[in-house]
Amino acid sequence: MTLAGNLLIALGALLLLLASIGLFSLRDALSRQHAATKAGSLAVACIVLGAGLVGGDGAWIGRALAIVAIVWLTLPVASHVLARAALREQAETIDRERLPLFERDDGEA
Repeated sequence: MTLAGNLLIALGALLLLLASIGLFSLRDALSRQHAATKAGSLAVACIVLGAGLVGGDGAWIGRALAIVAIVWLTLPVASHVLARAALREQAETIDRERLPLFERDDGEA
């Protein structure tokens, strides 16, 4: 179990490194966010599950699974909110009349 846990921790660290490289190499906010959230959520899951395996008993693994579930439930929502804010910020610089994707907050299209 310790070897599998250490391998998961190393894989998670490698995925976090790749996500950080994506943050610096990608051009726009949405691409950077995609790299951070997709690789980041998998990396956190690998690290936490690896720590649970290294911990050894069932309580550690149960806590690790709970943490992974919370991260996987909340990270997509946070990512969606950030993407929406980035798109709205970008849309304010573009003529809103030509961009039918967004509605104004006052209900007008």
